[in-house]
Amino acid sequence: MNAEPREPAFFHPGAKNRPKGDPIVQIQKLSIALPEGADRVFAVDRVSFDIYPGEIVCVVGESGSGKSMSANALMGLLPDMVRVAAGRILLDGEDLLEMSSNAFYDIRGRRVAMIFQEPMTALNPLMKVSAQIEEVFEAHNVLTPSQRKARALELLTEVGLPDPQRAAQSYPFQLSGGQRQRVMIAMALALEPEVLIADEPTTALDVTTQAQILDLIRNLQRTHNMAVMFITHDFGVVAEIADQVTVMQHGRIVEQGTADEVLLSPQHSYTRKLIDAIPSGTAEDAGAAAGEQAPLLEVDKLSKIYRMGGGLFSKPREVHAVKEVSFTLARGETLGIVGESGSGKSSVGRCLVRLQDPDGGRVMLDGENIANLKGEALRTMRKRIQMIFQDPYSSLNPREKVGRIIASGPIAFGEDTATALKEAARLLELVGLDASATERFPHEFSGGQRQRIGIARALALKPEIIVADEAVSALDVSIQAQVLELLEELKQTFNLSLVFITHDLRVAAKICDRVLVMQTGEAVEMGSAKTIFENPQHPYTRNLIEAIPGREKEARMAELASA
Repeated sequence: MNAEPREPAFFHPGAKNRPKGDPIVQIQKLSIALPEGADRVFAVDRVSFDIYPGEIVCVVGESGSGKSMSANALMGLLPDMVRVAAGRILLDGEDLLEMSSNAFYDIRGRRVAMIFQEPMTALNPLMKVSAQIEEVFEAHNVLTPSQRKARALELLTEVGLPDPQRAAQSYPFQLSGGQRQRVMIAMALALEPEVLIADEPTTALDVTTQAQILDLIRNLQRTHNMAVMFITHDFGVVAEIADQVTVMQHGRIVEQGTADEVLLSPQHSYTRKLIDAIPSGTAEDAGAAAGEQAPLLEVDKLSKIYRMGGGLFSKPREVHAVKEVSFTLARGETLGIVGESGSGKSSVGRCLVRLQDPDGGRVMLDGENIANLKGEALRTMRKRIQMIFQDPYSSLNPREKVGRIIASGPIAFGEDTATALKEAARLLELVGLDASATERFPHEFSGGQRQRIGIARALALKPEIIVADEAVSALDVSIQAQVLELLEELKQTFNLSLVFITHDLRVAAKICDRVLVMQTGEAVEMGSAKTIFENPQHPYTRNLIEAIPGREKEARMAELASA
């Protein structure tokens, strides 16, 4: 590979209109080498950009673009077998790459801190929240034990946790996703760093929680005059929060400029492709066809209660996750179920496929109540309703080859192995993968490819209904667009009915015919997607739509794209 430095393809003139003074971070012609046998030589290839105090720089790109690897290099957290091959990373003029490991240890957390993408894996599940924040002070030998405890409580209050004292004494699993992310932000702010790196901190959050976290980061950045490197693949987030934007593809920078320059007048074809892949948030009129035929599925007053705790002298605590929810689903229709985390939408999906038993109501499939089926009758019914899970990596057996994973359902229902494996190869081709993928393991595929494998597995039993539970929430926008198009094509090909569960209202607008809005276990509004998005009646629905990040700028981007 040519090792000579090469400037990025597109810089906007306004990119030099930056805050006064010197940048706090300067990444100069950084190259990070991958181990031998990887799909390319460099994860990051001659990348240069600056971050100024009081500025938010969004680094945007798909998985594998090198954005997170650049951040890890800045934090000194590169994986084993990956090394910096060239370039400099300057913090206030001092090259971090020339520092000793002890000196770097002192800087990490104190001057440069990071908010990780998935707080559940970044937080210690065996330690209470307060102890984990106190550990930051302890690691840097700062404050007395009592001062550490008091400061931890102050930080939890500053990041807006509703009951900071309770949160401080909670374990991570006892908090919601948004609350755990706030804990991660509190830990990152503990030593008042000059630079904050936020690596996809809102990807798995619902729209209102996402809006709250973005507001929190922006407000804290202004209050502390921090420089922020914000890594994301979501241009809605970019439109909401960015001052400057750096677009990366295959380890290289392809475009840089102010947020308005990059979003409203993108110069590089890759940037335009990413922007074009954003769901518009406007729904088409699905017509009346779905409502003119007898429903395939009728859900009547479905209820689900979770019981937790309790003992010899106390009753278990009851959480009414689903409260008498009713809806219908026509053959060939896509029904979206939307709402925040904890709204009950995933519980509805699990009850439909009988991964959980409902506590009340009826689920009528072609006139038969499947809510109470047991034994062989339940087993037979499972062929008719299949599920695509949110995280294909954890839902695919890592020890089985892909062909066997897809074929296992038909084999369990009596199909001979050779025929089932042949059909698995055909299904892989149908979802856009090569038939040779049958001989590979799940870890050998990207996230988008694994989700296609999950779709192929769901199709293997030739179901009439597929429940897709947050099936595209963790995917890059371009991969997300491809999977949504694939689902629409498969729906037409097999006359499938879809129950599409999502917290991303832009996705719901793109794919759904009708939408059911849920709040704290109740159905608060239902109607055609076009009606819900253009004329929402319930205040909660209006709040969800208003919370979509970058909505106004995205609308302007769509206008310019169509023009």
